[in-house]
Amino acid sequence: MDTGKFKPEKIRNIAIIAHIDHGKTTMLDSLLKQSNIFRDNEKVSERAMDSYDQEKERGITIFAKHTSIYFKDYKINIIDTPGHADFSGEVERVLGMVNCVLLLVDAQEGPMPQTRFVLSQALKMGLSPIVVLNKIDRPHANPDRALNLTFDLFVELGATDEQLDFPVCYASGLSGFATKEINDPRVDMVPLFELIVEKVPFPPGNPDLPFLMQAATLSYDDFVGRQACGRILEGSIKKGQTLTRVDKNGHPTQHKIVRIEGYLGLKKIEMEEGSVGDIVSLSGIPEVVIGDTLCDPSHIVQLPPIMLAEPTLSIEMMVNNGPMVGRDGKHVTMNKIRDRLMLEKRANISLKIEEVEGKDDAIRVCGRGELHLAVLIEAMRRENYEFILSKPKVILKKVDGVDNEPLETVHIEVPQEFSGAVIEELSRRKGEMRSLETNEHNITSLEFLMPTRGLMGYRNDFMTVTRGLGILTSLFDSYTPWRGPIPGRPRGVLICNGPGKATGYACFSVQERGSLFVGAGDEVYEGMVVGEHSRDNDLIVNVTRGKPLTNVRASGNDENIILVPPRQFTLEQAIDYIEDDEQIEVTPHFIRLRKRYLMEADRKRRPSS
Repeated sequence: MDTGKFKPEKIRNIAIIAHIDHGKTTMLDSLLKQSNIFRDNEKVSERAMDSYDQEKERGITIFAKHTSIYFKDYKINIIDTPGHADFSGEVERVLGMVNCVLLLVDAQEGPMPQTRFVLSQALKMGLSPIVVLNKIDRPHANPDRALNLTFDLFVELGATDEQLDFPVCYASGLSGFATKEINDPRVDMVPLFELIVEKVPFPPGNPDLPFLMQAATLSYDDFVGRQACGRILEGSIKKGQTLTRVDKNGHPTQHKIVRIEGYLGLKKIEMEEGSVGDIVSLSGIPEVVIGDTLCDPSHIVQLPPIMLAEPTLSIEMMVNNGPMVGRDGKHVTMNKIRDRLMLEKRANISLKIEEVEGKDDAIRVCGRGELHLAVLIEAMRRENYEFILSKPKVILKKVDGVDNEPLETVHIEVPQEFSGAVIEELSRRKGEMRSLETNEHNITSLEFLMPTRGLMGYRNDFMTVTRGLGILTSLFDSYTPWRGPIPGRPRGVLICNGPGKATGYACFSVQERGSLFVGAGDEVYEGMVVGEHSRDNDLIVNVTRGKPLTNVRASGNDENIILVPPRQFTLEQAIDYIEDDEQIEVTPHFIRLRKRYLMEADRKRRPSS
C-alpha cells in the first residue's frame, strides 16, 4: 500500500470522543480491522490502541493515541482520546490537531457527564461533530431517546445552527457494523467510512507557504530521543531540513530534523517528507515541550499556547523515612524522585509540580483527580521508586478575599433499592441533589452538585453500599465559597505497637476488634496502620505477639485459628481511605498505611546513624 504523499484534499483528521466505557477503543478496533492494513495472518489484540500496561489492566484509555487508516484513495488520521474526566488534558491538547470529531454516544445510556465536557470543548473550537450512536444491538438500546438527549445537550452547550445539523450514524463497534439509517442492513463499517470522507472537511493550509506546526503531544524513542507530534498547518518538511523552535518565552533555536514519522495502523512509519494536513512525529528537537511552535527559519512566528484547565487536587510526595526504607525500592532519594517528576512534567502539561515551602524532603504534585495522580504514582512504583504520600487536598482559590473550593457534578446510576443510602450519604457530605428519576428497569439516575472534598474517600463506600452495581462519574463544574467541614471516615484504625512479623495467634485475637489489613507473616512496624477499628476511635494493638509456650502438656486439642483474609488496598483505594494524620508508604511491591505523628515521634527517638 502506498504510504507516500497525500494531497490535503485526500486527508481527513478526526478524533473519537466519548464518555468512559461508551466504546471508543472497541470502535477503533473495528475500523482498523476493516481498513485492510493488517496481514491476513497478523494477530491483533483486543483494544489494540491501549498499548500502555495500565490501560490494559484498568480497561480505560489514559493517553491520546494516533493512527492512520486508508479508505479508497483517502487517508484518515484518527486520534483515540481518553473518556475519563481526570485525563481531559489529553483531549484538550489534541482537538487542535483535527478538523472534526466523532462523538460516540451509548444508545442505551445516552449522553453522560464526560460527553458534556468533551463536546463543549469541541464546540468551542468550532468543530462540527458526527454523532455515532454506538451499541445499538444491545437488548435495552433506545437510539431515538439517546439521539434526542444528544440534540438537547448540543442546544444546552450553545451549538451553532451548523453544528446542530449534525450527521448521525448507528453502529456497534463490537459487532463491527455501521448504518446510516436504523433499519439499514448491518454489514460492515463502510457507511461510517463514507460519512467521514463526505462530512469531515479537509485540513486547511497551503503547501507552498513556509513550514508551520505546533507540538501537541510528545513521545520518546531510544535512538533519536524526544519526538514532537502535531498537524502540519502550513508548508512541508523534509528529512535533514533545518527548522526553528520557538518556546513559550518566544526564544528561537535552530534544529535539524533527523527523522519524520507518520502512522499506519498500530505502527509508526518513516517518511521522507510531510506536508499540510499530515499528522507527523519530528525527531531532532531534544528540548521541545508541548505547545512549542515549529516553523521555517525564514518566517519565525509564535502560535498561541495550548491552554488547559487548572488542576483541582494536590498530593505531597515525600522521602520514605520509615524503618523499612530501601528494602524494596531502588530509587529512594529526593533528587531521584524530583528528577522523575520533572521528566513527567515536560511530557504531561496537565500535571503541576511545585516545591513545598519549608520542606526539603517533599514535593507537591497537582492533578485533575485521584485517578490522574494514581496513574503517575503507579508508573513510578513500577520503575522501582519508593516514597510517602500525604492525603490529597483540594486546591483553593482566593476570590475577593474568600476561599473558594472546587465543585463537581456527580452523576450516579444505581438499582432503586440502594438509592436511599446513596442520597443520605451524599447529603451528609454537603451534596445538593439536582435531579432524580427511575426508569422502567428500576434503575435510579441521580445528579448531585457537591464539593470535590465530599467525593474524596466515597467511591469505595459507594461500591460496597451498591454491591458493585452502581455507576458513579463526576466532572469539575466550578469554584464556590468554602462549604464548611465535611465529616470524615466514620471508623478509627488499628495501629501496630511495635516491629516484627504478624503472627496468626495475635491476628486471631485482634480481628474481633475490626478488619485487618495484614496477614500472618507480614512485616509490621510501630505506627503502621494494620486494620480498621469497628468503633470511631483509634486503637493501638499488638499483632506480633506469639503464643506463650510451657512445658506442661495441655489436655485436649489446641483451639483452631480461623483468620479472615486481610483487606488489600489498591493505590486509589488507599488514597481514598486515609485521613489527614495518616500517610501511604508506596514501594514497588507494597502499599502500607501509617500514622504520621507516631512515625515522626519514632524518628526523633531513633539514634542518628
